[in-house]
Amino acid sequence: MYTVLVIDDSPSMRRIIKDMVNNIEDFEVIAEAFDAYDAREKIKEYEPDLVTIDINMPKMDGVTFLRNLMRLHPMPAVVISGESVRGNDIFDDGAVGFIPKPEAGESMISFGERIKENLLNLTFLLKRYTLKKPRPKKEVKTRTLEVNKKNHPDMLIPLRPAPLMGKKIIAIGSSTGGVESLLRVFKNLTNDLPPIVITQHIPYGFSKSFADRLNDNSSLRVQQAETGMVLENGHAYLAPGNMHMTIERTARGEYQIRLLDDIKISHHRPSVDVMFRSVNNAVGGAAMAVMMTGMGDDGTIAMKELYDNGAYTIAQNEASCVVFGMPAKAIQAGAVKDIVHLDEIAQYIIEFSKNKRR
Repeated sequence: MYTVLVIDDSPSMRRIIKDMVNNIEDFEVIAEAFDAYDAREKIKEYEPDLVTIDINMPKMDGVTFLRNLMRLHPMPAVVISGESVRGNDIFDDGAVGFIPKPEAGESMISFGERIKENLLNLTFLLKRYTLKKPRPKKEVKTRTLEVNKKNHPDMLIPLRPAPLMGKKIIAIGSSTGGVESLLRVFKNLTNDLPPIVITQHIPYGFSKSFADRLNDNSSLRVQQAETGMVLENGHAYLAPGNMHMTIERTARGEYQIRLLDDIKISHHRPSVDVMFRSVNNAVGGAAMAVMMTGMGDDGTIAMKELYDNGAYTIAQNEASCVVFGMPAKAIQAGAVKDIVHLDEIAQYIIEFSKNKRR
């Protein structure tokens, strides 16, 4: 049974959506909320598997609430709104579904069928979420390291910088604002580049669809990373949500992906610090590291290590960042060689691949 929280400021619409969801096999509405602040408390209390969100709500609009939810408590969210004009923009904000409210003349039977079809199409994602979703607080005591402490990369992967340069790799780290920013970068990349590895802080269940979007909007072959994949030129690999991605060098000199389902590092899983450190261990000074928009400081520790080992490091500039957190911390740590506008990052990557940037 999948539990649902319905968020809408209209009592009649909440009642309609509740009745329709409860008529779907394996779905049950366990609570309702009339605005974003009420929803926040209901999520803490009931820990639903799915939320439905209206856009036009008092105090805080649904889009702002959705973005905050994806940052602070990522979970499956379906927008049910009359603002159909937003359409695909909702998916960029983290929603997994969009259902327009009924238009004039549409029957409630038709509206109910649209809700049913949308939710049933999400059962594969909900299964993954319910298997891995955070445990109730009373059961979290065994994971105090993860919840209360900022774990250093040393707790997961030792620092063993490669003394000799290997084949080139480009590693990109990003968080808040990274979805749209990565799309802008990737549409301008050529397909003759060294392998690219990406850690974007993204909820589990959403990373596969984002990798597909990058693939559809780039000449590169972009895919969600899997353990055992051998990195190839002209390919890019996105860390799955809720899994660390590391790169290891094989006896044949190839680079291979290994995923780790372990504690959060630098407050994140996947962690940019984990990926950057593994790249340093495998590739050393032949790597390029790119720090893009994001909140916090994940990646700073290992980017400084890459910088010290001779790797080429760049950070997105403040003017083009949605949140100038991760790039700012890396710059402050002395881990960055060049500070670059978002629209120039692709060109810097291409120039690095042609030995024009070091």
